[in-house]
Amino acid sequence: MTSIKIFDQTRERFSDIISRRGLGRERIQVTVGPISAEQAIGNPSRNDYPLLEGKEVMVEAQFRDSFGHAFTDRPRTFEGTINDLLNLNPEISSDRAVFFSAVNAVTAELGIVTGTRHCRDEEPEKCAFQIARDLFDRFQRATVGIIGYQPAILDNLVQKFGSDRVRCSDLNPNNIGSLKSGSRLLDGRTDNAALIKSCNPVLVTSSTIVNGSFDDIHQEVLSQGKHIIIFGVTGAAVSALLDMERMCYFPH
Repeated sequence: MTSIKIFDQTRERFSDIISRRGLGRERIQVTVGPISAEQAIGNPSRNDYPLLEGKEVMVEAQFRDSFGHAFTDRPRTFEGTINDLLNLNPEISSDRAVFFSAVNAVTAELGIVTGTRHCRDEEPEKCAFQIARDLFDRFQRATVGIIGYQPAILDNLVQKFGSDRVRCSDLNPNNIGSLKSGSRLLDGRTDNAALIKSCNPVLVTSSTIVNGSFDDIHQEVLSQGKHIIIFGVTGAAVSALLDMERMCYFPH
């Protein structure tokens, strides 16, 4: 698995499914467009989610009666066939956002995956509480790593494990070095290897699949023999197609 990039792995599995189901020759329209923060996440009690702060936006793909979401800071619209999706450029961030949101929508319609739309209102907080509770049940004496700052998850993990046993990194320069829920945020560009070395399990936001940083993170986790868990809707189809653990308790 480690010798092939996540985009290529997903495209290979997805292409095989499309071929076996005879969908490749059909002209199937998939439309992707940026949606507002309120449409994506509703009105949660916290206001410090990256989506609400405008650091990232959500794109939404629709295929037949199903939808798929993906986070990105490079949104664009798209309309074409499933074969067109297979020809998108994995080196272009906006193409990755289109591809993974669309694969989420198509696999949801085919019944391969569920939970491809973001949770709303109070559900992000409830999800974070359940993630922390379940991880504590499984890894009580662990030091938990989070790659990708998600305020509710970090806050709930610190409450369960203590600030000295939770480490978090992020790419947002406004977050790096700041104290969040008693934990000093590390630099996601330079500190992930050290974070992974000191933590097990490691939670990784599935936004890394779109922003292009997942492959290096995944390789580092595997090389150090650590346990990786993806969280968020962006990685819904990826987790199902590539048999990766995902925590996302209240998606739609």
